Amino acid sequence: MTLHQPAPLPALLAGLPAVLTDWLRGIAAAPKVFGGFPGLALLPADLPLDRSKAESLVAELAARYAAAIEDRAAVPARLAALRAELARRGLSGLFLPLTDEYQSEYLPMRAQRLTWLTGFTGSAGSVAVLTGKAAVWSDGRYTLQLAQQVDGRLFEHLHSTDNPPPDWLKANLKAGDRFAYDPWLHTEAAVKRMKDACAAAGAELVAVEENPLDAVWGADQPPPPLGPVRVQELALAGQSAAEKRSTIAAAVKTAGADAVVLTLPESIAWLLNIRGSDVPHTPLPLSMAILHSDGAVDLYIDARKLDAAVRRHLGDVRLHAPEDFPPALTTLGTGHKTVQVDPMTSGSYVLQRLEAAGATLVRAEDPCLLPKACKTSAELDGTRAAHRRDGAAVSKFLAWLDAHAAHGGVDEIAAAEKLQSFRRLSNELRDLSFSTISGAGPNGAIVHYRVTPETNRMLEPGNLYLVDSGGQYPDGTTDITRTIAVGEPSAEMRDRFTRVLKGHIALATAKFPEGTSGQQLDALARKPLWEIGLDYDHGTGHGVGAYLSVHEGPQRIAKLGSPVALKPGMIISNEPGYYKTGGYGIRIENLVAVRVESEKAENGKRWLGFETITRAPFDRRLIDLPLLTAAEVAWVDAYHALVWHDIAELVDDATRDWLKQATAPLGA
Repeated sequence: MTLHQPAPLPALLAGLPAVLTDWLRGIAAAPKVFGGFPGLALLPADLPLDRSKAESLVAELAARYAAAIEDRAAVPARLAALRAELARRGLSGLFLPLTDEYQSEYLPMRAQRLTWLTGFTGSAGSVAVLTGKAAVWSDGRYTLQLAQQVDGRLFEHLHSTDNPPPDWLKANLKAGDRFAYDPWLHTEAAVKRMKDACAAAGAELVAVEENPLDAVWGADQPPPPLGPVRVQELALAGQSAAEKRSTIAAAVKTAGADAVVLTLPESIAWLLNIRGSDVPHTPLPLSMAILHSDGAVDLYIDARKLDAAVRRHLGDVRLHAPEDFPPALTTLGTGHKTVQVDPMTSGSYVLQRLEAAGATLVRAEDPCLLPKACKTSAELDGTRAAHRRDGAAVSKFLAWLDAHAAHGGVDEIAAAEKLQSFRRLSNELRDLSFSTISGAGPNGAIVHYRVTPETNRMLEPGNLYLVDSGGQYPDGTTDITRTIAVGEPSAEMRDRFTRVLKGHIALATAKFPEGTSGQQLDALARKPLWEIGLDYDHGTGHGVGAYLSVHEGPQRIAKLGSPVALKPGMIISNEPGYYKTGGYGIRIENLVAVRVESEKAENGKRWLGFETITRAPFDRRLIDLPLLTAAEVAWVDAYHALVWHDIAELVDDATRDWLKQATAPLGA
């Protein structure tokens, strides 16, 4: 697979100069944000096309791309064409995961191969195609969606845990089969699992240089996205790119390497103090980089994304076209360099090419991950400001919802759109940090529910409404979940909500010695539910970036969470929940920052705790006061006092009246 491959021009652009059509297609392949295409700002003034015509063409192109990707009627023909292409290459099958060469969480249109081939639009999945059969995998979140979207006559529907791909391959491959994979899309560990499965069946696993599906998709496949890169100013970053480069380069040198290959765009964005607009919801500049042990950087990025201000900011960073990245790996190898690379986040192609060229590999974690997770004081201050702004928007929404939901006429889509509109009032919102989870009644019990016109429900009296949402602001990334009673909640709903709240408080008030991991704290949030034989089937906390990814590692709070110790400056979510299938869902989520509680302790270690930085009230109607201890009541009252103090002046008079009641002391 090449990182950039021009395609023939669509008929829509016939007659326009090639240089202009390349610009328009790339801009259309980047995400649309609040009705506009950021990449239009990149168009050179001397191109022979007026602005309104360019906007019209880009909008039409983007609509055609999206419609074609989700064209389920075309799936049988596409599957047949892929099988024909595999046969032409002497291959027996192909495996495709839902990812791209950057191992991204959110994918550009170009990488939506799974949807294009199968019709499945979930956020996690994979597909295997053999000559006579095919299968699609996802996890328990998408069992119903798989059944609705993927033709069971063409693809077997499988659970990724109960019947993982290697088991299926062992059972369905034959001796002598040549089974293909795209090495850009698989980590080294994933390749080993497939290779072992193929060996067990007597088959051969074959890495392909060009993805067979891309060959079938052809001219209609969107190109790499063309979204503008922006500078993340020093006042927001808190540390210059030069300082970061020097620090990380020193770590690379200490590891015994001459250079480190960086393939995660969020690492590159953090390292160079830049942000992008190439994928939905996360401000990433899709790119790869090589950081040398002397601090020099080679950046592989489409230079059309960089305006003069960004180029000045990058300074001595050496710029290269994306297609120059593979040859650069070969150059490192032929120079007999020792190269650090993260096998957990880099495509296996990178490791294979380096080793084939003669490089000595140091397999180690991306050295940007941990420093990126430990926010500077400027990043923490920015995040606090973003949460005050975001909390005001959420509070306006909750006040509006309280006035309208119980009377009918509000559905899940309308509620999500209203919440977005309140966030946009600040004029600071750059994007949502993820697609809003807006679930009424039984839809709220689906942990990662995404409302569609087909699943959209009204918010009705007696419902619980779960809304999990967030925003991307230049100074911070937010993520908040609130559960709201529509009308009068049942006693069971109040009991379950209060137990989730008790778990939330237990984690928020935890004190722990330095060196403690999130895995060691997870049970604190579950204990109130465990006491009556209940639990929830998701992690309790994920890391969050500073105007970067809403899901950030390496820290995590979960039963089987990361062993990485929590460190001061890390931002992490606190989100226990309870889900009654077919009934309702409850989740309470605030973001917290790890802070030092005590510099000196008897054992010589510092003691750490959490600062809650989210600012929006809980639904008092759902709190069963007798279930709370006096200390828990005091915590809720103190938290609500902070909410009132920090956002009362940021909301309108009607919301302020509502907020005063919403944040009044419990029992008042």
